[in-house]
Amino acid sequence: MVAVMAEGLSDRARDGVLLVAHGTVASSDDLPAFLAEIRRGKPPPDGLVAELRRRYDVIGGSPLLALTDAQASALARELGLPVFVAMRLWEPRVEQVVSRLGSEIARLCVLPLAPFSAHVYNAAARAAFENVASADPPAPVFVDNWGLEPALVAAHVAVIQPVLARANRGAELVLSAHSLPKIIVDRGDPYARLVAAAARRIGDELGRPVHLAYQSQGVDGGEWLGPDLPAVFRSLQGAGARAVVVAPFGFLADHVETLYDVDIEAKHQAHQLGLEFSRVPALNTHPQLIHAMAELVRRAFLEHAS
Repeated sequence: MVAVMAEGLSDRARDGVLLVAHGTVASSDDLPAFLAEIRRGKPPPDGLVAELRRRYDVIGGSPLLALTDAQASALARELGLPVFVAMRLWEPRVEQVVSRLGSEIARLCVLPLAPFSAHVYNAAARAAFENVASADPPAPVFVDNWGLEPALVAAHVAVIQPVLARANRGAELVLSAHSLPKIIVDRGDPYARLVAAAARRIGDELGRPVHLAYQSQGVDGGEWLGPDLPAVFRSLQGAGARAVVVAPFGFLADHVETLYDVDIEAKHQAHQLGLEFSRVPALNTHPQLIHAMAELVRRAFLEHAS
């Protein structure tokens, strides 16, 4: 269990925060089991495991857990509350973390680190709470989808602006988010609508057009949300663009989808088309992201005050 306690926290304080991230492995040897978890128990093909292992090796492993721990440390300092870390699809799992809390925490604010899919993470967390071994688990308080939170939009704008300022004057801004199988959206998932709305707001704040792309499509077939990054690059190049700036705003922390899929794969695809390429860093521990998270937690506790 990862727990971060802010200095000077009163012993009588009974509120805490649980950050829930997607999940990642500490060793590439765990990739077969991790992929099976993502695929709902379906064993991954050997070729998929080998390719993902290669990608992890190229980037030196995923920093997702370390970055999530760093976000927890920063948030604990901002709030003056203990902050814990769990993963939706790997260890440490929600039920493991919550079971170890005992009666230490009375209320636990669950903050999903997937702003456009918080509903999915919250559903998984609710199910996990039902399996908690503790006799007196904390009462959960949930933060719902927050991709349109003004403070989060402002954080994205803050990291995009300096990269645009350094890029080719004619650079086009491409905002990318993780793709989903289209069937999920067709069944009513709000992900695509929320992503598109956030992209428009970022463009409005920047006062310039943006181009939305979906990346990191799966390999199991079926139709996925698009257009993907190569399609957007081809369209922009065909319209006369000479440079692109890619902001993977759908991800709050760097991991394989940014460090490989964007920094290596997308960069190569852009260069093949003769496009200059720049990448906006993930928010990671940016102060404005931590501020946005803190405001969400404070609001959630106020709305659920006993």
